[in-house]
Amino acid sequence: MEEEKKVCASESAVDGSRDVWSSEPSLASSADHLVVMVNGILGRETDWKYAAEKFVRELPDKVFVHCSERNVSMLTLDGVDVMGGRLAEEVLEVIKSKPNMRKISFVAHSVGGLVARYAIGRLYRPPEKGSMADSCNEESKESSVGTIGGLEAMNFIAVAAPHLGSRGNKQVPFLLGVPAFEKVASCVIHFIFRRTGRHLFLTDDDEGKPPLLKRMVQDYGDLYFMYVCCFLHYFPFIYGIC
Repeated sequence: MEEEKKVCASESAVDGSRDVWSSEPSLASSADHLVVMVNGILGRETDWKYAAEKFVRELPDKVFVHCSERNVSMLTLDGVDVMGGRLAEEVLEVIKSKPNMRKISFVAHSVGGLVARYAIGRLYRPPEKGSMADSCNEESKESSVGTIGGLEAMNFIAVAAPHLGSRGNKQVPFLLGVPAFEKVASCVIHFIFRRTGRHLFLTDDDEGKPPLLKRMVQDYGDLYFMYVCCFLHYFPFIYGIC
């Protein structure tokens, strides 16, 4: 019971999403690290209940956990780009409501990993010009690094996320790795998983553009997808493909 008292949760922070932080005012006031948790396909914010509370129990004076609910249940079938846009807006709202946040991390499961990557691509802002040349003092060091929603990027953790899509390579267990089954699935998957299914099987064709997941392997337009690669390279992560 004593351990439970260390965690305080709110069920209606942003569109009903779940926020978790320390119930000790002295600890909660010093927390400056926003951890955004993103559910997978057909999932909900409650999927992260245990993990969110565990984070806060372990780091009560450091983290404020936000379990996203902007993309839950059937909304996860709207497509990676649509969900990523929603998540980006949600993150900005949380940051605005918590001005003491200085750092940000993302923890995502399944398709949530793709959604988080898309949102990061939208939220990333490159360092100011000229700041790299003058990076001797602490203030200039902060400005010489790109930010996500104005916060310093710390960790990106994607668990069992199909970053390369679900087409081929025995990615979908129930298709048994049979090429014929996978070929048929790519033609009908959108009837089950709608726009998200098209993205996962690389069959989307938005105005003649390459499939979204192929676009996400490099910066595309004003979306900084390559920054996520740097993010993954420099910080701890769990990278899954399934």
